[in-house]
Amino acid sequence: MPPRIPPRLAAQCCRATVGPSPQSSLANLFAAFSIQTRNASILANLSDNPGAQQKRIRLGRGPSSGKGKTSGRGHKGQKQHGKVRPWFQGGQTPLIFQRGRLGFENLRSPVMAEVNLDKLQEWIDAGRIDPTKQITPKELHQSNLVGTIKDGIKLLGRGADALKQPIDIIVSRASASAIESVEKAGGKIVTRYYTKQAIKRLVEGKSVNTDMPLPTGPEHVGPVLKQVRQKGFFYRLPDPTSRWDIEYYRDPAHRGYLSHMLKPGESPSLYFKVPPAQLAKQVKKKKAQKEEAKLWDKL
Repeated sequence: MPPRIPPRLAAQCCRATVGPSPQSSLANLFAAFSIQTRNASILANLSDNPGAQQKRIRLGRGPSSGKGKTSGRGHKGQKQHGKVRPWFQGGQTPLIFQRGRLGFENLRSPVMAEVNLDKLQEWIDAGRIDPTKQITPKELHQSNLVGTIKDGIKLLGRGADALKQPIDIIVSRASASAIESVEKAGGKIVTRYYTKQAIKRLVEGKSVNTDMPLPTGPEHVGPVLKQVRQKGFFYRLPDPTSRWDIEYYRDPAHRGYLSHMLKPGESPSLYFKVPPAQLAKQVKKKKAQKEEAKLWDKL
């Protein structure tokens, strides 16, 4: 419906366009158009988008509505007269008491920020990350590949074929497929223990990233003090203290930064070791397999 123009304004428009005047005709036309305004009839035609407002179901308004008499609640009982709590099971012993709970939610588990290989390659192609330098949590946060600072960063293997060039990256954790893809491309990956506070200090420039553990012993006090006097004070990165974290970063399969501390044949576990008898059995099996292969080759 076109906007309505009041009679007075329409008369002024006609006078401005038709009646003679000493001014130019263009000026009169612009003056006439400037008088026109939108009327309330446009506001009367406004409506919501389709589906924005649902029709209310009116209960107890006669049988023809389909929701009359009992209003869809049925006949008598607590379900009609009152409210039944959703976890009510009819009076039987609740299943949670019969069977118990399965598992638990670990509220102290670290929350990791996830980074996939395809997204990392996309950032490298855009020039937001330099692949010729070591990629640390600081670079990942400053390039906005990782947003909120969490307890660590985990590298995942989605888009393993997208990695084009070798990279040197250090993260908190890494999946087996991500480790395989990075090393297949000729790169290097190291997992290191971080905390939320440690990553925050790295991003702020209050700490220096390193893949070496904290030195222990009185012989390291002098070099550390000398370095502090020369370069100033920087917070040092912490080392893991829990058994699970220590075993994770001691494991060469995870490319942990503490794996160099293991002796040849030593288990990454702090408490469980491979029994000598089992090691001897494994050696015998390998020898037997080699001998069988030689026999088949001769035949």
